Amino acid sequence: MASPAYSNHFSLANIPFGVASSPKHTIQCVTRLENTVVFLGILQKANVFKSVVGLPKDVFGQATLNSFAALDKSIQREVRAVLQVVLTKELPHGSTEDITAVSLHIPVAVGGFTDFSCSLHHVRNAGRAILNDETPPRGFFNFPIGYNGRASTIVVSGTPIVRPKGHIIDRSAATEEKPIVFGPSKAMDYELEVGVIVGKPVPMAKGVNAKDADEHIFGLVILNDWSARDIQGCEMVPLGPLNSKAFGTSISPWVVTLDALQSFKAPGPARDIQLASHLDDVALAESSYDIRLEVELVASEQTTTLSRSNFRDLHWSGRQMVAHLASSGADLRTGDILGTGTVSGSAKGSYGCLLEMNGGGKEPVSFANGLKRVFLEDGDIVQMSAVAGQDGSGVGFGECVGQLLPAL
Repeated sequence: MASPAYSNHFSLANIPFGVASSPKHTIQCVTRLENTVVFLGILQKANVFKSVVGLPKDVFGQATLNSFAALDKSIQREVRAVLQVVLTKELPHGSTEDITAVSLHIPVAVGGFTDFSCSLHHVRNAGRAILNDETPPRGFFNFPIGYNGRASTIVVSGTPIVRPKGHIIDRSAATEEKPIVFGPSKAMDYELEVGVIVGKPVPMAKGVNAKDADEHIFGLVILNDWSARDIQGCEMVPLGPLNSKAFGTSISPWVVTLDALQSFKAPGPARDIQLASHLDDVALAESSYDIRLEVELVASEQTTTLSRSNFRDLHWSGRQMVAHLASSGADLRTGDILGTGTVSGSAKGSYGCLLEMNGGGKEPVSFANGLKRVFLEDGDIVQMSAVAGQDGSGVGFGECVGQLLPAL
């Protein structure tokens, strides 16, 4: 069942959307107020949304949010406004349950997953750790670099992740040319990211400009892009990651809408080059959000804070990711997820993955409570959380949790 943690993230100012079920309720779309889960399918049958013009019949009775996410922003805003009023009143009988009584499901049917590299700090930190060279790849400042991941292995928070097997360079071999062997990864890592969920689709060969892309973003989730660094190192050249990142990607169950984040807009980075027109964002002063992110590790019955960073430090925004992916003529479908790449800061304590902390796997990392890690060990639980603005804002994402299990 779902965790009651982070109830302060879910105030009337938030109104997130998710999907849940319980012994009393069939799977359907829901929202959350503090620790109360509200079943929207039941509210719709009770005509709570009768004033919302254009809302399809039984749109909330479905097992994913896709149909609702695809609607025009104006309809979604009206639904949110209705909920902010009715949630202060007595709700229809049987339309609510405590968070501990429900099971949360993946909120959208994910047709496509593209993972970007939007953090200049992460690129520099990782380059310094692996190559002793923090120079970003050519093109980093011109467009958001990314690759297509595996949508079918995106899972909801709480789903265990099995340590993958793959091809690895055996650096312990006595031979001069190190052989490639097949076996369980010995270098498991997490990546703290934010996932941008596509709402209203973008048709093929139509494209979209960054300044207009918010109309196609349903909302954001926390995303953990689990990574097998040794498998990645073997397959990265020349085509990039494949099995090293295709075995599991975790997302948080609650989609936080851009409307809920309006009060937390933040400026994007200063730029000294002219961007392609579709990436140029006239609203640069409000192109990002102040979202504080945290990673904790639970091991041996103790919880260790690994890092804290902020979404506003990303070099590329969610709407620029949308615009870039569509710029080639590709379509964007409702439920597609675009990952930001690791969200890191420039200083120790703000690195969004172990690779940045351990010198590319060369040295163990020691934390204040005595915990030491090079990479993740079997049984480790990675907990990610995010909240907009300062504590007490009432707008947060809850948590994204996953436990690493031994290889099969």
